[in-house]
Amino acid sequence: MENDDLTHFNEEKRAKMVDVTAKSETKRRAIASTTIHMNEETLARIHAGKIEKGDVLAVAQVAGIMAAKKTSELIPMCHPIMTTKADISFQDDAKTKLTVISEVVTVGKTGVEMEALTAVTVAALTIYDMCKAMDRRMRIEQTYLVEKTGGKSGTFKAEV
Repeated sequence: MENDDLTHFNEEKRAKMVDVTAKSETKRRAIASTTIHMNEETLARIHAGKIEKGDVLAVAQVAGIMAAKKTSELIPMCHPIMTTKADISFQDDAKTKLTVISEVVTVGKTGVEMEALTAVTVAALTIYDMCKAMDRRMRIEQTYLVEKTGGKSGTFKAEV
């Protein structure tokens, strides 16, 4: 890709926020996922509500939703977005693996991929923070955009 094709640079090759003024507002949706590997006892204690810092999944869910709403404060070239939906869910993939999934929706001029990715990342970091005293070997892996719909570029689905 040529520098001329990069939308986040001005004529002087300095960073800029893309102008979306002329874009049409459309419904946009993104789903992201990340996986946390941990020891079996850690996951069992999370589900049993026996983590000293509190209800891990409830706190991580709220943290992920807050992160989706604040993404533009963390990612410099990300536009502030009126989020119309932000949801975090959890899926056990094994006795030692927890997947965090986010869904973010808006009606706007730019997509919500970064909001969905930020949501799962912050939710996973919250789980790590709340459980690190008992399991320092936790690993956060496989953070990716699962699907996005809406906007000029249409639909994208990851091949996993």
